[in-house]
Amino acid sequence: MLTVNNLSMSYGKNQIFSDLTFTIHSGEIVGLVGENGAGKSTLLRVLATLQKPKSGTVQLNNFTYLADKNKIRRLIGFVPQEIAIWDEFTVKENMLFFEKLSWKKRSESELRQFCLEMNLDQWNKPVKTLSGGMKRKLNMAISLIHDPYLILLDEPTVGIDLKSKKEIKNYLHDLANNKGKVIVYTSHDMDEINTLCSRVLCIGNDPFYKDILKKAGKNIHVF
Repeated sequence: MLTVNNLSMSYGKNQIFSDLTFTIHSGEIVGLVGENGAGKSTLLRVLATLQKPKSGTVQLNNFTYLADKNKIRRLIGFVPQEIAIWDEFTVKENMLFFEKLSWKKRSESELRQFCLEMNLDQWNKPVKTLSGGMKRKLNMAISLIHDPYLILLDEPTVGIDLKSKKEIKNYLHDLANNKGKVIVYTSHDMDEINTLCSRVLCIGNDPFYKDILKKAGKNIHVF
């Protein structure tokens, strides 16, 4: 379970968000929406321990972010919007390279199975020859090598085809429903949020997001 209490973040005098309080349980996929600049990516970076908040507390299961950062990081998989993989390497070489940096060791067959579960079957092809959708699947697979409990995804399907979006969505549903992962997912695609997420956190007071989500019957928490 992820528990956030009175979390605030600012850059100098610029307040990004304040007093965010929410809980996400095992097996939930929760959407995070808001207009550009509302603080979605910043919140994900705080939850990923990459930035320190101005105030507030974050707890993952029995660990607190302030006291147990090293233990917390072993439980987190962060998929940034930017694709961070080696273009000159094959899919196999990328997976083997990042496995060496992982908290958890995996065999080559396990790494390949990760890719196959996302319908990424071009194991021996250089990344530079792959489609955008395949690159994003590889980016996600790398982030899941160490079997994280909390998975943070920042616009993971931006710019890719509908088939790849559906495959990623199905894979995330499996991780939540069958493996009990906690998943936080940002997207500007409201159809994607509606079909993937059980409930939604909305940062800011832009009525656009609130109206769409309410019409879809979503449980929405506005900050």
